[in-house]
Amino acid sequence: MDLSAVGEELALLDGQINDILRVLSNGFQKLEKIKDPNRQSRQLEELTEKMRECKRLIKEFDREVKEEERRNTPDINRLLNDKKQSMIKELNSYVTLKKQYASNLGNKRIELFDAPGGGDGFVEENAVLASSMTNQQLMDTGNKMMDETDQAIERTKKVVEDTVNVGAETAAALKAQTEQMNKIVNELDSIHFSIKKASQMVKEIGRQVATDRCIMSLLFLIVLGVIAIIIVKIVNPHNKDIPDIPGLAPPANRKLLWFHNYR
Repeated sequence: MDLSAVGEELALLDGQINDILRVLSNGFQKLEKIKDPNRQSRQLEELTEKMRECKRLIKEFDREVKEEERRNTPDINRLLNDKKQSMIKELNSYVTLKKQYASNLGNKRIELFDAPGGGDGFVEENAVLASSMTNQQLMDTGNKMMDETDQAIERTKKVVEDTVNVGAETAAALKAQTEQMNKIVNELDSIHFSIKKASQMVKEIGRQVATDRCIMSLLFLIVLGVIAIIIVKIVNPHNKDIPDIPGLAPPANRKLLWFHNYR
């Protein structure tokens, strides 16, 4: 399939990937003829770099395919996906070969498998080869790594203990704050009840004061009426329309009353 008709970028990536796959094929064929373990290790490292580069280009190829997917027909998209899967399959076959050669060399390896979100089955491998090290050096390196692992575990335990202690202190502080809040709420309820009761007492006192004012006003009016009658009676004693106030008689009547009592 000529990818230049689909997109120049896809055609360029396809050419670069095919070139690297040919280099990998030739490299592994050459690796079979190498007898020196050190040269085999260096050759494996070079092939590993090529596999990383090939993986990166396949990712770019996949991204370009997804960008062109809406502009292409379903048949073209299916062919592009098949081509991508063929590239991945061939790359993974070289990864498997690399593992076999590394195992045969008896090298110490650290492998990291990385499957991207697309689920395309990519395998990323980082290998640390130790063919040039003696057995004593390998043992010393292993012991050092074990010591570092033990120290890391102890640090992790300490962090966990500190976290548990902080959690316990936080829980105790929260409990104390909760009790304090409950006490404040109870005090606020008591204050609210006291304020309500005081308001009722103020209203009752207000009603009593209003009643006392009415009574005082009525008595004041009565006193004013009595004073007015007395004044009018003194000023106009012969006015019969003004009633006499009990206990208060005109001067003439008082004389007759005194004479009558004297007799």
